[in-house]
Amino acid sequence: MAGATLNPADERTPLLSESIVTAAEGNSAPLLTEQISNEYRVTDSARSHGKAADEETGSSGGLARTSIRQVVLVLLIGVFISNADGSILLAVHPIIASEFDALHDSSWLLTSFGLAAAAMQPIYGKMSDIYGRKSLLLVAYVLFATGCAYVGVATTMKDVIIGRVISGLGASGMTALVSILITDLVPLRDVATWRSYVNIAATTGRSIGGPLGGWLADTVGWRWSMMGQSPAAAIAIVLIATVLPSHTQSTSDAVGTTRGSKLARIDFLGSLLTTLTILCFLLPLQIGGDRLPWSHPAILGLLGAAYVFAALFVLVEARFAREPVIPLTLFQNKDVVLSALIMMIQGMAQMALMFAIPLYFQVTTGASNTVAGAHLFPAVAGNAVGGLLAGAFIKRTGRYKTITLLAILSACGAYLLLILRWHGHTNWLESLYIIPGGFAMGVAGSTLFISVQASIDSAYSAVAASTLYLAGSAGGVIGMASSSAVLQGSLRLILDRKLGEGGFEGLKKMKIIERAVSDVHYAEHAKPAISHIVVASYVDALTWTHVLSLTCSILGFVLTAFLTQHKL
Repeated sequence: MAGATLNPADERTPLLSESIVTAAEGNSAPLLTEQISNEYRVTDSARSHGKAADEETGSSGGLARTSIRQVVLVLLIGVFISNADGSILLAVHPIIASEFDALHDSSWLLTSFGLAAAAMQPIYGKMSDIYGRKSLLLVAYVLFATGCAYVGVATTMKDVIIGRVISGLGASGMTALVSILITDLVPLRDVATWRSYVNIAATTGRSIGGPLGGWLADTVGWRWSMMGQSPAAAIAIVLIATVLPSHTQSTSDAVGTTRGSKLARIDFLGSLLTTLTILCFLLPLQIGGDRLPWSHPAILGLLGAAYVFAALFVLVEARFAREPVIPLTLFQNKDVVLSALIMMIQGMAQMALMFAIPLYFQVTTGASNTVAGAHLFPAVAGNAVGGLLAGAFIKRTGRYKTITLLAILSACGAYLLLILRWHGHTNWLESLYIIPGGFAMGVAGSTLFISVQASIDSAYSAVAASTLYLAGSAGGVIGMASSSAVLQGSLRLILDRKLGEGGFEGLKKMKIIERAVSDVHYAEHAKPAISHIVVASYVDALTWTHVLSLTCSILGFVLTAFLTQHKL
């Protein structure tokens, strides 16, 4: 498989049944490709006559449209829970860490989850090809539920972090496998429409999770905000086991291999090197400039190790892997590479925006954490609208490149407005400038997924989807680290200059700078002259984070122009 050619997909892939493909093309290769790629089918004959083929995928293969709705509805439970979990932690992580007298380590509750999810992301796709989507999805839910329960009964900060790692390993599968399953179930032209519902569930989870987590922490304690997710995940496990077809075919089943040979097909070394590369690259971005200076030997050593592991990964996948966890031939496909880069870049732009917004309103208006977080809602709502609009547009026109260009262009305009207009006196109308930023990410999440699926052979559908999700996760981490570095670096320089101009020198100036960069509410308690300088310095520094977002979006627009519009 490592040397397979990536042929452009068409209306035939990845949807037609094996019998149709074989009869049409008169050879067994397409049959094998279809069997490798898909566990669930909707045959053209069933679709054209408005009848279901068979409720469970078997020799005739297929799911009725009503059954597809049931399956997707069940899958949305996991999407909602996994996204709500992230915003719940944003609300309660200081409370959790404070209970163990480890407030300075509270960021690890988020970092450990994100790193575990990113490291596991590319592995789910290939494993689901071998053992089946349903089996891997159930494993993901069990891991997530176990991690949440473990956090709820933890007695040390170390136990909490271990629980978050376990939850992260499951959460990545709960999101990536949903999109892969939808691709298996419906025609490619309809995938974006169905994924828009996934986007709504994710957006709703992110919107509700924060307030819910805060309320639970204030009423029954933070432990129930974690343990309370386990019963919901358990219900989802039962529904998945019941609703998803039982007689599914994994790759191994299709070609008549045994359970032992399934295990032999797993690329353990490639998976290990993939994980090590991701961790060694993303971990320095999480701790650099915060826990350790960027010039620290540990940071440089981790980044160097990332390049070494990446080189070893390429060597192993090219020469030794029977079935690579990430086939290198994927990266010979221009549209796969461009789509992944655009997803990463847009993720950076969006995360930089989400990082800056609460800080801006906390500094300029003295907003509470709750109010400052509420200012993110227009971007979140724009994300949901973007996903819905992209799905409807692709279904109606069969085109995905045009709407991607327009969405990213609108984001560029929004970031430019933030640079020009957000200078400390922002009314509610101007606070809505962030909507196009979220809108662009919602569109890109749908259209780039279609771009990847339309440009490859369906045998690579799951692996390519996981790779795209990994690019988005990496973009979020890089965007958070980059925006934080830009803010901290520029804030110190601007404060130093403005305080000098205001007559503050020496030790007093240094103390003001240190307090200003470490306490976002410092300006509220400082003397008026100092408060004015601190607020102005924050506004100028945050403007540079918008410049970062604008730069990313401009680059994303340029790269999108080179995407190929495949016929759907």
